[in-house]
Amino acid sequence: MPKTDKVTDKPDILETTLLNGRVRLRQPLKGYRIGMDGALLAAGAASIVGNKPLKGLELGCGVGGAMLSLAARAPQVRLTGIERDTATFRLTQENIVVNEREDQALNGDIGAGFKAFGLERFDLVMSNPPYFDDPTLLRAPHELKRPAWIADDGLGVWLDFAQAAVKDGGDILFIHRADRLGDILGGLTKCGSFVIRPIQPFADKDAKRVLVRAKRLGKAPLRLLPALILHDQGERKHTPEVEAILRGEADLGW
Repeated sequence: MPKTDKVTDKPDILETTLLNGRVRLRQPLKGYRIGMDGALLAAGAASIVGNKPLKGLELGCGVGGAMLSLAARAPQVRLTGIERDTATFRLTQENIVVNEREDQALNGDIGAGFKAFGLERFDLVMSNPPYFDDPTLLRAPHELKRPAWIADDGLGVWLDFAQAAVKDGGDILFIHRADRLGDILGGLTKCGSFVIRPIQPFADKDAKRVLVRAKRLGKAPLRLLPALILHDQGERKHTPEVEAILRGEADLGW
């Protein structure tokens, strides 16, 4: 992602800029930091929001990179983020202040269920959940990155939370591994009107990620969109379409 890093007054924290400086983000020097998946999640959410003054929720918001990128693209939205890790949650709070937003972050566990938070339902729920349920399926990540990689309660808990948290007719947006697409579609039992955007590293490679949009109680037929290609075979790091998304000059349309 186009960004610059600088050391803050805390030696273990860096400040990163996203969207050509429109977002300032304090992130841990070690541990999970926002990457391509979070950037694409925000761009996809921005296309859903448009100019509407909606209320959005991000599950597992980390330090707030995706939700604050969405806020920069659609300043009229009001956002809530939920983050389990206390230190990460505190950085989210700092980042909300640094970006002069009035959004909120909550320190809590998705596994507790939506009712435990006492919140009203949202127009949009988005998430880049941990990609693995079983830690034996991959080489153990660094301990500081483990919460971002391992879903202790399983993907189904995240899908159930999202469905409980969104209003009837509201949107759910997930980015996840392409090989979990069947689990996502099967788990969103209260949803329909699915729109799927495959994400391929190169034009001649299989999709590794998928963006899945769904509506609670939606009835429209499933749509499979053309793939987003991240990299070309030339000297550029990303394709022009992706570069425009990362700069904040384009959203990821549906």
